[in-house]
Amino acid sequence: MDRRHFLKSIAACGLGSCLVPTRAFASDDDYDFYFTRLSYESGNWEVDERAPANILNSLIEYTTIRVDLRERVIALEDPLMLRSPFCYMAGHRLVEFNNAEAENFETYVRNGGFVFVDDCNHDIDGLFARTFEEQMAKIFGPDALKKIPNDHPLYSSFFKFDGPPTTGLELNGWGDDLVHDYLKAIEIDGKIRVLYSNKDYGCEWDYDFRNKRWLAKDNTRFAVNIVMYAMTG
Repeated sequence: MDRRHFLKSIAACGLGSCLVPTRAFASDDDYDFYFTRLSYESGNWEVDERAPANILNSLIEYTTIRVDLRERVIALEDPLMLRSPFCYMAGHRLVEFNNAEAENFETYVRNGGFVFVDDCNHDIDGLFARTFEEQMAKIFGPDALKKIPNDHPLYSSFFKFDGPPTTGLELNGWGDDLVHDYLKAIEIDGKIRVLYSNKDYGCEWDYDFRNKRWLAKDNTRFAVNIVMYAMTG
């Protein structure tokens, strides 16, 4: 799909993502990648509405993978999420999985899935951070979620970074007033399966993709690294 087709398709969808019923999805065989946002009962998962379209635009701009233009919102407790090549989970509030959500999250991760989790508070002591990390400890063990080094292959999977890019939200002193110089992850068999950020990338990327022309450097390039890393096995 070329950029012109992308622009026409996104324009037809309005400001943000194209949200459509599951039954309306085309065959997964038509795409190499589609973006799945996980909804969950306990918190406010419906954040950063324009970020998915922005990420999808970057994948089309910089790569040759076949991309579904529509964001798919799938409940974590729905077995359909187990088929997703990539899942995104975010919010500001409580994270407390019910039994079905916890079971699907563990099954998906242990079977080779990839979840990018972004704390919209970018606060290591905030409600989302504390409760999400508690859920990971409960499911995978207290030592499963660890800081990853800034020379991890994630940072060179497409573009080259010297660790996680800083967000403007951190520099503005919101949240815990810290610039987080690391990301955390759960690795299984040497591969990241849960990537966890306190940096609020979702809000950093929550703008109309057509406004990238005003940026000195496209700040969604790191999203390309995350997706490309997730798709390499």
